[in-house]
Parts: sequence; structure tokens; C-alpha cells
Amino acid sequence: MRKPELLIPASSLEVLKVAVIFGADAVYIGGEAFGLRAKAKNFSMKEIKEGIEFAHKYQVRVFVTANILAHNEDLEEVRGYFKELKVVKPDALIISDPGIFMIAREICPEIEIHISTQANNTNYGTYQFWYQQGAKRVVSARELSIDEIKKIRNNIPNDLEIETFVHGAMCISYSGRCLLSNYFTGRDANKGACTHPCRWKYSIVEETRPGEYMPVYENERGTYIFNSKDLCMIEHIPDLIDAGVDSLKIEGRMKTALYVATVARTYRKAIDDFLEDPMLYKQHMPWYLDQISNCTYRQFTTGFFYGKPDENTQIYDNNTYVKEYTYLGIIGDREESGRYQIEQRNKFCVGEEIEVMKPNGDNIITQVKSIFDEDGNQMDSAPHPKQVLFVDLGMELDKFDILRRKEE
Repeated sequence: MRKPELLIPASSLEVLKVAVIFGADAVYIGGEAFGLRAKAKNFSMKEIKEGIEFAHKYQVRVFVTANILAHNEDLEEVRGYFKELKVVKPDALIISDPGIFMIAREICPEIEIHISTQANNTNYGTYQFWYQQGAKRVVSARELSIDEIKKIRNNIPNDLEIETFVHGAMCISYSGRCLLSNYFTGRDANKGACTHPCRWKYSIVEETRPGEYMPVYENERGTYIFNSKDLCMIEHIPDLIDAGVDSLKIEGRMKTALYVATVARTYRKAIDDFLEDPMLYKQHMPWYLDQISNCTYRQFTTGFFYGKPDENTQIYDNNTYVKEYTYLGIIGDREESGRYQIEQRNKFCVGEEIEVMKPNGDNIITQVKSIFDEDGNQMDSAPHPKQVLFVDLGMELDKFDILRRKEE
């Protein structure tokens, strides 16, 4: 039985550290160019270096995305970028474009190359091809079933790794090959600038009646005809392991630290429980399902894993997330006063009940005893996002504990 890696996304250095502390085996990040999340905060080269050093202290690996579909003008810049990455030494590069793959093999052959899902990896022949070129891992297309992945595993070398998305947002287009964003806004989804038009509301206009908008209905449930549910495979980890998947990948390089901590912690416990005792995994399933619903999501689906999705995979009546908790901040260093530093994310007040989320699975309800600003002034509330504050919650805390508030 293969012990799968838990691969977690990080949008910033802060989130990378949270991912590491909350259970990731590996973290994937984007630099300031050539990744498919141009709107994410992304990492400077200095931050990539610091992130790698932090992760390696905890025996966690770091992968850097360079998975755009490149145009001619990109190639020389890619060459320079890889020369910089060669110095900071990430554990792998995630690549989809054969031209970029060749540059990586030339500039930094010592760094593993993982073939992105963006390369449409749907059959074992494709896996064999990339293995012969020197790839260490191939990320399966999201359109594959469990049975198809198992057949790939049985027809590729044992040392070629399979990585598979198991949680997060789904793309309406085939492995992300979408032109809607480029057509509507001039922002290329295949170069990281997707505006997510699949989440927009649409109507029909008949050509002889311009300006007369007719709503699109499907089963009378609404008009968001491209909007899919989020993938969630927390109930099916045994099937993924049995299929021979080496890395369970979470989507979300634009998500908050709260989201990353919640998903990482839940999948970490589920994987470990199953490997220890499958009965333990079954017994703890209600806890996994409860915890995974504590972060924002669009309703859940198993995607293509058990055959082609039916109409219930789409959400026709809205494009909004379900949100059960609000992210308040991350615990930093403890001051001589006994208060803990945080960088606040959403408003909370003295006297309010909030929850401390710990990496070990504990969720502790506590009360905000006091709040002070950087100048030592006492405050009744924390109204300003990203303000550095010092809080007393009436309990011992650990660095990287997450603060959140349950919404009614």
C-alpha cells in the first residue's frame, strides 16, 4: 500500500507556514510569474527561499508552479526565472508546456519536474511519454475516474508518481483549457489571469431583438449554467489509495489561511486514521465531514471519479459560497505581557466568544479578554483588517493557532 502525500496550496508565505504546521507533506506555491494564479499574492524569490527553508525544517517539500501555456515572448524570461529557482532549490517544478519543460531540463536538471493537470494527462501512454522525458510525477486530468487512474497505475513504471486533485474548485472546461475569460475580458486563463466567467449569470439574446434579455433556465433552478460544485473526496480516501495515487492534491492557491488549515488538518487526520486502522477512519467520518464544512465551499461533488457527473454536479440557482466560519487571524509570538501578537483579518470585539483552531484537531471556544494596539492602547474591538494587535484570550496559545468565529 502506498502512503499518499498530502499536497496543500499556499497563496503567501504566511499561508505556507500554516499549511506546514497543520499537516501538509508538501506545499505548492507560485512565483511572481508563469503560474496559473496571476491574481494570487504569489511569492517573491526571497519569499520562496524563506518558505523552502521553513518547510524543510519540518521535512515538508515545496513545489513551484510554472504551468502556463507559454507564448514566444515568455521563453527567455522563463529561462532567467529558472536560473533564479536553481539557486533557491525548490523540490519540484510543476510544468505543462513542453517548451518550458525543455528549458527546465537544461537549466536545472537536478530539480524534479511534475507535469501539471493543465497538460491534459488522460491515459497511460501520456504518462509513459513524460516518464521517458525525465518527469518524476504526472498530475492526472480531473476528468479521470478511479478505474481509469487504476489502469494508468498498472501500465506505468512503479517509480512514476501519480498526483490527483481530491478537493476544491472544479473548472467547467476540460482541464482548464478555457477561452471564455480571454474572449470576454482579454485576460488569458491559460496564462494565469482567469476572471472565472463560469461563475457569472447568463441570459439569451435573440439576434433580431437586441437588448431583450431572456433568462436561461435549467430544470427551473436558475441561470448559473456553468457553475460547478466543489470537489470533495474525504469519504473516498481508501479508493484513491487502492488506485495507486501517490499525492492527494488540494486546490486553492487563492484561499485564506483558515481554509488551508481546515482542509489540511481534516485530510491529514483522515489519511493517518485510515493507514492506522480502516475502522478508525470509518468511525471518525462524521468529524471529517463536519470539519470540512467549516471552510467556504460551493456544495460538494465527487466529480468524475465515479463516472461522468450528472446534472447534480452543477449549481443552477446561485454562484455563492457556503460560509460557516469567519477568519479572524493567526497567533504569532507571545509578548512579555503574556499577550499574543496577531495580524487581524476580520472584526472581533472584547467579550466576544471566538474559537481557537489547533493543528491537532482541537477547536477551543474562548472569550476575548483584551485587545491592545502596537502603541499599547487598549481597544474595545479590532475593526481594521491587517492591523497588528496583541490579544489576551484567557488561555495558553501556540504560534500558528488559527482564530475564527462561527456565523449563525
